[in-house]
Amino acid sequence: MIRLSVRCAPGQAELVLAELLQIAPGGVEEEAGPGWVEYAIYGGEGEVPELGEIEAAAGEGLVEIRSERIPDDWADRWRDFHEPTELAGGRVVIRPSWRESPVPGALDIVIDPGRAFGTGAHPTTRMCVELLVRLADAGLAVGAATDLGTGSAVLAIVAAKVGFAPVGGVDLELPALEAAAANARDNGVDLDLSRINLREEPPPIAPTLIANLTAPLLAAVAAGLTAPPKQMVCSGLLTREVGEVTDAFAKAGLAVREQLDSGEWSALLLAAV
Repeated sequence: MIRLSVRCAPGQAELVLAELLQIAPGGVEEEAGPGWVEYAIYGGEGEVPELGEIEAAAGEGLVEIRSERIPDDWADRWRDFHEPTELAGGRVVIRPSWRESPVPGALDIVIDPGRAFGTGAHPTTRMCVELLVRLADAGLAVGAATDLGTGSAVLAIVAAKVGFAPVGGVDLELPALEAAAANARDNGVDLDLSRINLREEPPPIAPTLIANLTAPLLAAVAAGLTAPPKQMVCSGLLTREVGEVTDAFAKAGLAVREQLDSGEWSALLLAAV
């Protein structure tokens, strides 16, 4: 078995992921660290594709491409590395189906990495979950919510479980929407999922919007809003990008109510002014 990984700067992550999903629709593995995001795909000898188009998409943001052989029993051993993730001070647990929740009574979300585009470990996902829980604590997790760029639907599922209804999710990638639908079923959640290109189409309007996207895509969403939502949880941006993102949403009638930071990443709670 061959593991092929692409490590890039956070600002190029969206482009690299989009290219990878074209050649690996079954899903990719994601990791992140200081100043980089890494995506990996797996295949047998001769099955791993060339990455010329992905190198071009990453451009100067490309950090490293690696190809390495992994043990033949990887298909069994890889599960050992996927542990439950505790978020919002242990009030939410995201876990693979073969692990039990380590926190009795926590909001339990099951996401199997094999089909996921994001499993809750990234700081931006953690901060979005924290903000959704805070909205629930304040009695503001009511009414409809839509998750823009839903991926594995982690945030949409959390939104539904803390009280929002109905909850929708949109994404451009069909494999992501398929994974989102499967994860919703596994968690007993009804999601209204649809395919939308947020770069070219206005985002659907709901009282609450959730968007864990890159800064350029967040700016595109802001420009495409036909009316401001009542509130919005967004992340995926680097702390140094907060100013440009908040300026973009200010033009759409939204102001920052809260900002969370984790390392070089930030998340924002916005509200209509």
